[in-house]
Amino acid sequence: MNSRFLLLSTMTAVLAACSTAPVPNASLDRARSSFDQAQTNEQVAQLAPDELGRARESLRVAEKARIDGAETSTVDHLAYVASQRVAIANETAASKAAQAVTAGASVERDKLRLVTRTNEANVANQQLAASKQRNATTAAELAALSASAGRDQARVSDLESQLSELNAKKTDQGMVVTLGDVLFESGKSNLVGEGPASLTKVAEFFRRNPQLSASIEGYTDSVGSEAMNQGLSERRASSVKTALVDLGVPTNRLTTRAHGESMPVATNSTPAGRQMNRRVEIVFAQQADDTPLR
Repeated sequence: MNSRFLLLSTMTAVLAACSTAPVPNASLDRARSSFDQAQTNEQVAQLAPDELGRARESLRVAEKARIDGAETSTVDHLAYVASQRVAIANETAASKAAQAVTAGASVERDKLRLVTRTNEANVANQQLAASKQRNATTAAELAALSASAGRDQARVSDLESQLSELNAKKTDQGMVVTLGDVLFESGKSNLVGEGPASLTKVAEFFRRNPQLSASIEGYTDSVGSEAMNQGLSERRASSVKTALVDLGVPTNRLTTRAHGESMPVATNSTPAGRQMNRRVEIVFAQQADDTPLR
């Protein structure tokens, strides 16, 4: 009798423990594995520490949601956000490493080119009486080459500066610029404060890159009804589009989408999390040649 009672008590305890344990989530496991790999990669740790830190925070939010018993779809979405930020950290590190290699190779090529042209000029001076004309022509070619290289470098630097000012992030859909709720009063869709000034930078980016189009996508936190938030996110996206059109962006290069509260990037149970979820994202469509968005 005692043995049966002991067995029944043990089974009851096991079942109780299983019922309270967090539900496993494959998406979160994959995100955690990706983050662990990135974290142990010396190149990523050195060249993309900020991006890696944001990925760590997103993973923490996703893990907390799972532990708190959030719905599987919510945990899946938060795990997706964490995975994307891990990918951004990896891509940032790879890009910076490639830029360093390219810069080093460019210096060596320039040195070799200068040595070669100097030797050619010396041979010409020794062999031809009209070397002055040759030297003048060579000097003009060098000046043109230098000017062309300067223009190319200026374009690259200008694009990097634009993306840096916009705090754009590269995703599978293209480059994404996130506008926080500081552009709007709580529960409203009219732009206030620094909103118009922030959008001026976005409009300037459109002007400098006339081949680009974008989708303006609105999101909210979970405060209020789902229907109210859907409408609010749509109105905020439309307000941003109207402001950009007023700043000179052709309307046929802009579309809008409203997601309401359906796609949070953080928990809605804290003020900080809700603030992250109240946002408008400008998603620049990926170009076939990828030229302006690298």
